[in-house]
Amino acid sequence: MSFKCGIVGLPNVGKSTLFNALTNSNKAQAENFPFCTIDPNIGIVNVPDFRLDKLAKISKSKKKINTTISFVDIAGLVKGASKGEGLGNKFLSHIREVDAIIHMIRCFDSDDIQNVNKNVDPIRDLEIIETEMMLADLESIQKRLDKKNKKNLDDDEQKLLETVLDYINNNKNLNDLLGKFDKKKLNTSGLLCTKPKIFVCNIDEKSINKGNKYTETFINKFGSKNTIVISAEIENQINQLEKEEKENYMKMIELKETGINVLIKKGYDILTLQTFFTSGLEETRAWTIPKECVAPEAAGKIHSDFEKGFIRAETVSYDDFIKNEGWTNSKANGKMRLEGKDYIVKDGDILNFRFNTWPYFFHTKVS
Repeated sequence: MSFKCGIVGLPNVGKSTLFNALTNSNKAQAENFPFCTIDPNIGIVNVPDFRLDKLAKISKSKKKINTTISFVDIAGLVKGASKGEGLGNKFLSHIREVDAIIHMIRCFDSDDIQNVNKNVDPIRDLEIIETEMMLADLESIQKRLDKKNKKNLDDDEQKLLETVLDYINNNKNLNDLLGKFDKKKLNTSGLLCTKPKIFVCNIDEKSINKGNKYTETFINKFGSKNTIVISAEIENQINQLEKEEKENYMKMIELKETGINVLIKKGYDILTLQTFFTSGLEETRAWTIPKECVAPEAAGKIHSDFEKGFIRAETVSYDDFIKNEGWTNSKANGKMRLEGKDYIVKDGDILNFRFNTWPYFFHTKVS
């Protein structure tokens, strides 16, 4: 299962340019006029992980497979989108399908790129988008709590919707809902305002190292925890270079890590995701799971039969697997553990699942 992050923002803020950089493609149309993106573009991106290469080398795997994360380029929203302005309601519905929202915010001046507003104001722009999503949620909640539809809700769903409605109507901090409800319930509620968010301040090349007055103002108000500062145009250029050219160019502009890698890491962070591995002669593969995931659920990411028939998980930590150069020495040196149904998988674990699909008994490992 690939987790989805939706890229949203006002028209002409750099969403499609960022999407093309992330997916290393020109799938998204990036033009100098509003609403050049009509239908959402979806790209599946490999999650870079240096551990995968090392594991594949030790296991002499025939192939290696990265885990992935999906990005959705959603058309530009405008003030009044919740009432159908611009290309409004259609695109608000696209946002409901994602696991996290990436707010793309213009933080650069340019006479060449149209701005739907008279001046650059990242705080105003974010508030426009957040307000439209909140208004769309308000309408959705009211419909779902209507007498005709209320009977379809269970008690937990009703309580969640009534609480969010109270927060919106009374201008309370929606972030406080995390302390009141399970994160999974919030994420699957179909509401926009409760989804995890990343703020991407899109800057020009001259601001690449220190930011500018717009990023400073934005971070002063919204903080740096979920905010990253990148140049979508620079990222797009970097992605089109060969490895050596890329390294030289990044060194020249004093960029230590690509903004794309930073964004993917931030996506994992706000969605509280982690990675486990399977590794053998046939393949070494990375798998994405939520943190606090128990072993049978992790097995289910590979195949539902693995979860249903779960018996044990042969488990080696990443450091032990590397130090002992694979399964055989890890087992011989007492570093392989047999973990049961209650084991909480840790980031970097290498797992081999024992499972039973009656009347057969299987291992997942091929080595």
